Amino acid sequence: MAVEPMEGGRAVFIDKDGTLIHDVPYNVDPRQVWLSGGAGRALRRMKDAGYKLIVVSNQSGIARSLFKEKDLLPINRRIQTLLAPYDAKIDAFYYCPHAPNDGCECRKPMPGMILRAAKDYAIKPQISWMIGDILHDVEAGNRAGCHTIHFNNGNETEWVMGDYRQPVYSVRDLTEAADIICH
Repeated sequence: MAVEPMEGGRAVFIDKDGTLIHDVPYNVDPRQVWLSGGAGRALRRMKDAGYKLIVVSNQSGIARSLFKEKDLLPINRRIQTLLAPYDAKIDAFYYCPHAPNDGCECRKPMPGMILRAAKDYAIKPQISWMIGDILHDVEAGNRAGCHTIHFNNGNETEWVMGDYRQPVYSVRDLTEAADIICH
């Protein structure tokens, strides 16, 4: 992917399934993609505040042979279509295609996707944010050096706390996240 780096930029890294869009496990049907409540307006506010919007998503369905990498493209297009009325285009989509036990550095809770995007876009993690609905998202953001927001929508079921798993903030929706980020 060709990118034009922006010196010292900042970003909001956003988990996809369960945060940006409603969680439908292993979904590759664009007709089942719907934005989380308030997502369009919230992302527009983040854009207006000067943040790049970068999706970082674990997609182990690829490693599990449930779908192919190319099957994610229509999902990404659908997200962009849903965000278009808000002029809140996602700047980049990053995903980890590996299974949970593959030992890669890109699968959350590891920070690989965030660090790669930060390098690709000259983003400074320390002035950036990570928003996600489970503590693996929070841990990835903290490990990368970002401020973190847990989108507490009930998807986190384990609540295993530890180093890097404490969010800076916890919110009920992306509107609340935008209030914090854009204060």
